Amino acid sequence: MLPSFLAHYRGLGVSRFIFLDDRSEDDSLAFLSRQPDVDLWTSPVRFAEAGGGMQWREALFARYGFNRWYLNLDADEYLIYDQYHEKPLQELIKHLESRRCRRLSAPMIDMYPSCAVEQAQFHGDSGMPWEVADLFDKDGYEFRMKRQNMLMVGGPRLRKFGLNNQLMKSPLIFWDEACSLRQGIHKPLPYTRNFFPISAVLLHFKFFADFRAELADAISDGQHYDNSREYKAIATALHPKDTLDFQSEVSTRYEGPQQMIELGFMQPLWAKIDDEGRHS
Repeated sequence: MLPSFLAHYRGLGVSRFIFLDDRSEDDSLAFLSRQPDVDLWTSPVRFAEAGGGMQWREALFARYGFNRWYLNLDADEYLIYDQYHEKPLQELIKHLESRRCRRLSAPMIDMYPSCAVEQAQFHGDSGMPWEVADLFDKDGYEFRMKRQNMLMVGGPRLRKFGLNNQLMKSPLIFWDEACSLRQGIHKPLPYTRNFFPISAVLLHFKFFADFRAELADAISDGQHYDNSREYKAIATALHPKDTLDFQSEVSTRYEGPQQMIELGFMQPLWAKIDDEGRHS
């Protein structure tokens, strides 16, 4: 994922990346160490011990400084927003600041291939992941407003495995001394900042040909939430000889940010908004 991840965010205007590597056993460290715009960190504290990585993130925010904007992402998450090809992150941040917004909420949309997952080979140095995992569920989500945050569940993991993953995240955040992740990545403190109209989407890429190997690694490592409970549930639902195919009547091919606006996953950013929150 890393070559395409860096290419995508460089294209959005990111000039500096901060990576934390948690004992990877592939070529990630070697690859990242060759990138001139990457600061590479490791930690003796494992992911689970670090509160699902929250302590790492807070420590890095403190190290790099308060009162600035950060993209707060996993390596399989690709942020898109209205006209992102023409409007870099600097313009997006100026727009958010003009609206007195200090973080941007985005639903995480699981992408999957139009073939069996086991056949979906992706090489991050030769394109973008949505060229291989090009489908998503256009329907079948539930959205709720809570006191702490906005909540969305649904998508192919619910449809296929019965998993009610919380899909709403805040990938772009202004970090100051009032902020905290101690309640988790899905509801950062202070809660009052979590309700700007949803104007972005995180395309999430979990399902490629190496998925079963990644699943086995996650279970044996036990570092994910609740001793990798989600991964164990998926493994239980998957028969070893069956192929994994997510296609259904709600599957649709990804076409870009305007499609996401038309389907209601996010709002346009650059339209004028009146005092009652209506777009024109």
